[in-house]
Amino acid sequence: MEMAAKQNKAIKWLRKIGFWGFMFFLVKGLIWLAVGYFVIK
Repeated sequence: MEMAAKQNKAIKWLRKIGFWGFMFFLVKGLIWLAVGYFVIK
C-alpha cells in the first residue's frame, strides 16, 4: 500500500512539472516568434 501511495505522489508531481514545463516552452516559443517577427519587420 505504501508503494502505491508513493507512486501516486510521484505521478502527481510529474504531472505538475509537466504542466509547468509545457507552459514554459509554450511561452518561450511565443516570445521567440514575436522576436523573429519584430526582427524581420
